[in-house]
Amino acid sequence: QVQLVESGGGLVQAGASLRLSCAASGRPFSSRTMGWFRRAPGKEREFVAAITWSAGTTYYSDSVKGRFTISRDNAKNTMYLQMNSLKPEDTAVYYCAAKRPGGTYSRATDFESWGQGTQVTVSS
Repeated sequence: QVQLVESGGGLVQAGASLRLSCAASGRPFSSRTMGWFRRAPGKEREFVAAITWSAGTTYYSDSVKGRFTISRDNAKNTMYLQMNSLKPEDTAVYYCAAKRPGGTYSRATDFESWGQGTQVTVSS
């Protein structure tokens, strides 16, 4: 029942930074683990990062670890993904999602609510 809307994508050069936002309208946002996934052209959706409801624990894929930072502001019903040192291989549509109880933080099928996605394009 939670509705998610991503924003902040765009076209940047390699090495630049972007900050994605995910605005939630549903009340369960503050008590849900949230995550970011991405789908590159010709590839399946892959896990990027996740954060617990209290922001006490975060998870990152190996490909973005050290470059991306996930955070959330429950008072504003918003989750963020700070992306630094962007590479052309980061080019993808980025989706935010809310996780259901149980399962794994890195499996897309364990997330039950999804945004529409925001395009990130990184040029060389």
